[in-house]
Amino acid sequence: MFLSEKVLLALRSVISMDGYVPLHEPRFSGNEWAYVKECLDTGWVSSAGKYVDKFENMLVDYTGVKYAVATVNGTAALHISLKLVGVKQYDEIFVPALTFVATANAVAYCGAVPHFVDNEEKTLGVDPEKLLNYLNEIADIRGEECYNRQTGRRIKALIPMHTFGHPVDIDPLSELCRRFKLEMIEDAAESLGSYYKGKHTGNWGKLAILSFNGNKTITTGGGGAILTNSESMGKQAKHLTTTAKIAHPWEYRHDQVGYNYRLPNINAALGCAQLEQLDAFLHQKRNLAERYETAFQDVKGIRFFIETEFAKSNYWLNVLLLDEAFSDQRDHVIDLTNRNNIMTRPAWTLMHKLPMYRDCPRMDLSVAESLEQRLINIPSSSILGASNA
Repeated sequence: MFLSEKVLLALRSVISMDGYVPLHEPRFSGNEWAYVKECLDTGWVSSAGKYVDKFENMLVDYTGVKYAVATVNGTAALHISLKLVGVKQYDEIFVPALTFVATANAVAYCGAVPHFVDNEEKTLGVDPEKLLNYLNEIADIRGEECYNRQTGRRIKALIPMHTFGHPVDIDPLSELCRRFKLEMIEDAAESLGSYYKGKHTGNWGKLAILSFNGNKTITTGGGGAILTNSESMGKQAKHLTTTAKIAHPWEYRHDQVGYNYRLPNINAALGCAQLEQLDAFLHQKRNLAERYETAFQDVKGIRFFIETEFAKSNYWLNVLLLDEAFSDQRDHVIDLTNRNNIMTRPAWTLMHKLPMYRDCPRMDLSVAESLEQRLINIPSSSILGASNA
């Protein structure tokens, strides 16, 4: 039996749904209709309304950060976060090669330059040891700033991403940032409900961001959030995302270039109802991951990716990793499963392979390049982990 057929059988042993099985779909089984209807009935559908503030407060309570600012999407949240830490034109920003394109795009919005760094197989996130060795080669510390001695540009920040919900090894990255005078912004877009050493992701960087796109663990349709433990940055984030308008009963005064990035109330209403169900979603997703782990434990040539010993993952998108010797089977697996109505997909195209980022600086990316060839995402909707799924 071919590997692709073994994978299909393992998937079918876990998934009992009839018809097409998507990769990740939203689930609306709580107060979504009631909260959205209230917005429609009262007319509070735009960027003002009680649900935006409520959603932010719920995020604070859940993640343990001190401030949350809801935005129209995660990319906007990252764009503002980069501006808040002082990223300027031509600065270099460390970005993992294996990430969603929005991470690099937000850097480009600032006129800055993505500088791609390698991932590690243990977490799928930035490799702390490899990055440290690289910085020892290229970094030139001048006072309180870090410069790339090869390009002459300032290296301002690092954006570690919690890939598919699996927390990156963030303690050594925090120490690395301290040593080399870098700001850290956590791309926690995929990791709501994930924990590193018992603490929710988003609490290590000066700022962090979340995403609530339609395929995330919870959704607001579109949407994101900026997280921070800094009062001043929390206030400035809210100011910049509401067009930098100075409060006044009737006059429109703005004190800097701002952005119309505030999450609408109707989307926040959806988010509040989703957050109320998050623990149940996470429980079902963990059940699903455990079933996958069992189903694939005897399939030679491929393994189900599990959380590390220091992490508790939300298992946003479940991952299969082919052994190196079987990497040429990836597309066969994806083709057969999709032809049998089970959606699977490869990892994102690596950032340095995209036409707009091919000339950006980068370190050796051999691990990310290997992961790209061997990684397959499989269906991960929370409903699949329900007892009757």
